[in-house]
Amino acid sequence: MTADTTVGTGAWVRRFHSGPQGAPRLVCLPHAGGSASYFFPVSRQLASTAEVLAIQYPGRQDRRHEPCIDSIPALADALVDELRPYGDRPLTLFGHSMGASLAFEVALRLERAGGTVRHLFASGRRAPSTVRDERVHLRDDDGLIADVKRLSGTDEQVLGDEEIVRMILPAIRADYRAAETYRYTPGPPLSCPVTVLTGDADPHVTDAEARAWQQHTTGPFELRVFAGGHFYLNSHAAEVISVIDKALRG
Repeated sequence: MTADTTVGTGAWVRRFHSGPQGAPRLVCLPHAGGSASYFFPVSRQLASTAEVLAIQYPGRQDRRHEPCIDSIPALADALVDELRPYGDRPLTLFGHSMGASLAFEVALRLERAGGTVRHLFASGRRAPSTVRDERVHLRDDDGLIADVKRLSGTDEQVLGDEEIVRMILPAIRADYRAAETYRYTPGPPLSCPVTVLTGDADPHVTDAEARAWQQHTTGPFELRVFAGGHFYLNSHAAEVISVIDKALRG
């Protein structure tokens, strides 16, 4: 999904709609292989409530000629710098899959620097303290594409176009490497509320792995389980947006 116009576009931060003056800010971080445009519908639906900032990682779409960053800590360091101009208001962070790990690391950095994180929404991702030995990023191109198709995160028509696949595969592989090699460094937990959203048939997140997020905050914790797999949110968009909307209004 893409927008016809973008307000306040930057390399990293995309603002598709200008929210109300002084509105709470929601930062949306995409999944592996994803882009800022994935969150255009979220921005449209929340335009009357919040200023939605969608993140565009390097190495894809209009940033495809930039080197990919294949490390969650390195992505977090770069993104915190990019978010400094928006630090005059508390930030709510929403990340899906790899984006959830990244959102967590960004939240840690913001709080440790004295900033205020209003809320963290972690979607489709196990808690940082839980570890799996995953090596999909080491597979050949066919193996990597097969895993992307299995999770249903990318349009089948896109993956059937060889030219497009050649263009997006480096970003997908770098993102998979970042997600699969990420290891949490133990330290003080967050103080902000954390809401975890997951699909009941997600092969990448068990119930125990989702609940383990509670160990990473001293603030309120909530777990929301939806019917579906890793991309449950594609068929539950209205419900997910409603959960975020209530938190922003609260």
